[in-house]
Amino acid sequence: MKFISLLQKVDIAEKIKDAPDSGYQIGVVIGSFIPFLILGGIALWMYNRAKKRDKNGY
Repeated sequence: MKFISLLQKVDIAEKIKDAPDSGYQIGVVIGSFIPFLILGGIALWMYNRAKKRDKNGY
């Protein structure tokens, strides 16, 4: 578990400071938001499935 937590500690400010150009900076920012977008999509999918289940009376 400690190994996973070490992988998750990413200093975005340092990566942007050491970036070679602005394209890299944009990639770092987008890459940091992707996990939140995926989790939001999963939550929306689960909500819609639960809503359909209630509608059908299961």
